[in-house]
Amino acid sequence: MYIFLILGYVFVTLPVQAQTFRLIGTVCSASDKQPLIGASVYVKDSTRVTITDFDGSFAIRVKQGEVLVISYIGYVTQQVEISSGQTVWNIELEEDSQLLSEVVVVSYTPVKKATMTASVSSVTAQSKGRQSRRSKSIAEGVAAAPVAYLAPAPALSAYSRVQNEEYNSIQENGFMDVWREPLSTFSADVDVAAYSMVRRDINNGRLPSADVVRIEEMINYFSYHYPQPTGADPVHISTEVGACPWNSKHRLVRVGVKAREIADENLPASNLVFLIDVSGLMWGPTRLDLVKASLKLLVNNLRKEDKVSIVVYAGAAGEVLPATSGADKQKIREALDRLTVGGSTAGGAGIQLGYKIAEKNFIKGGNNRIILCTDGDFNVGVSSPDGLEKLIEQKRRTGVFLTVLGYGMGNYKDNRMQTLAEKGNGNYAYIENLQEANKVLVTEFGGTLCTVAKDVKLQVEFNPAHVQAYRLVGYESRLLAAEDFNDDTKDAGEMGAGHCVTAFYEVIPVGVESNWVGRVDDLKYQKKSTQQHQQPILADPSAEMLTVKLRYKDPDGDTSRKIEKTLIDGGGDRVSADFRFAASVAMFGRLLRSSDYKGEATYNKVVKLAEKGLDKDPQGYRREFIRLVKTVDGMAERGKE
Repeated sequence: MYIFLILGYVFVTLPVQAQTFRLIGTVCSASDKQPLIGASVYVKDSTRVTITDFDGSFAIRVKQGEVLVISYIGYVTQQVEISSGQTVWNIELEEDSQLLSEVVVVSYTPVKKATMTASVSSVTAQSKGRQSRRSKSIAEGVAAAPVAYLAPAPALSAYSRVQNEEYNSIQENGFMDVWREPLSTFSADVDVAAYSMVRRDINNGRLPSADVVRIEEMINYFSYHYPQPTGADPVHISTEVGACPWNSKHRLVRVGVKAREIADENLPASNLVFLIDVSGLMWGPTRLDLVKASLKLLVNNLRKEDKVSIVVYAGAAGEVLPATSGADKQKIREALDRLTVGGSTAGGAGIQLGYKIAEKNFIKGGNNRIILCTDGDFNVGVSSPDGLEKLIEQKRRTGVFLTVLGYGMGNYKDNRMQTLAEKGNGNYAYIENLQEANKVLVTEFGGTLCTVAKDVKLQVEFNPAHVQAYRLVGYESRLLAAEDFNDDTKDAGEMGAGHCVTAFYEVIPVGVESNWVGRVDDLKYQKKSTQQHQQPILADPSAEMLTVKLRYKDPDGDTSRKIEKTLIDGGGDRVSADFRFAASVAMFGRLLRSSDYKGEATYNKVVKLAEKGLDKDPQGYRREFIRLVKTVDGMAERGKE
């Protein structure tokens, strides 16, 4: 008793600002009082962060007057101010204004760890078999991992190169004069890492570096309701045009590509190699621990005809699990649990061994893929972006595809990850918490792991009768020369089952005065009739605004096929809700980058435009986006004070 009195006296005599205490609590859904597993709980503007466990419980060190932030996808984020004397919090999160299409109820009974089980029920308006399997997957993945595995990336006090993070510099695309450059050619890009990194930074109370903001990856993070391919081609082109929301004098064109969806049970057999970075820098709950928990979610989706090998690398590379049937899930989980960290990072050696194992177990007509989990900080052997590019260009000829999953922050090497994904016939996502892992590896299982079209290139030809200049929004690292479109030796992007690719063009119509359209002196050695702006002769003065051409190859093919679609601009602004939402994401990216092309964009305009695209948001990602925009707007307002 006296000890407690003495301790109490000591704490009372300390300055109020220095008092810290352990706060414990639970997070549950307000509607049914069920625990929310993996909800993010952190102290605002600090590095203290945690995640709720299997029972929705958490514990965190706090100070009086600090603000605790509790968030979970599909629910309204809650902020509460910490008061002294209250050490237990029971927090109920309200579902966002539109209910999730799937409600997962997880109930646990207090039992010994060795016999712990979970009962899962799923209610959905979609296919019961597929959705219930996904619900079961995340519940089992959580049950198989300690709470430490679930923590999101902690906040840092500084950013980017100060923290030894590396990103490729982005030089934004400018406006192109149609008479000089009638063709715009680029590679498809289904990577989504940039959006997750932007969200990570905003949630941690800071604005992302401009080079983190790859606008096309932010747009493509979201799924859109494009028409499915109906013919022999595995992809379908959609086009749409409306008013440009950040420049009323311009038009905005959306080009959308949808890949054919394949039900999980109909996917080809998979030969997967988990290539895992276990170097010393991968220690911690947001790195190797989160890698293990993420891959366990994927393991829950495997079938007996699928097989998994595990390769690790630190100072050297080695195989820790030979090819094992997906039916033997426990054996794969146990192999993951045994992984520990230590040593330097011989990423090049790991990649070479990963491809060797994948080739050894190659399934003809199947899905042969390496899943690389790393922070990208290679420091032994082949490690530079150029060296990795050459290595991957050699290996992609094997028919083995590559998925790159990024983890951690502080020494994160995004530039290397981009190179690997772009050159290795693969895709790239950033995993900051278990919720994102579930999205990438469970909800979007087919798109992440099963390629339906490779070397997908797009080329847009603009009609100078209607367009005087255009600008491609994003895709700066994916630009191709016009002649590359018909060159089947040129590498391009891959599309997985159900993937969507969206690209925007900001268009300056003929007759609109604009400072963005440059002028040059008349040419000395060419006749005026062939020069730009000198009464040019149109080959086809039709009503068509543009033509979109797309080339793709079959996953195991070497010869491309071409499809085309034209677009006529009928004027007005009768566009879809998807168009408006995607445009709001593009506008947000311009603001984050402080782009020279942001025009009349404001955060308020972004929110209002995004709200017009909320008619279909089953997982709550679009509402989460609006919350992020409002958060940044609040940060900007506070910065003015």
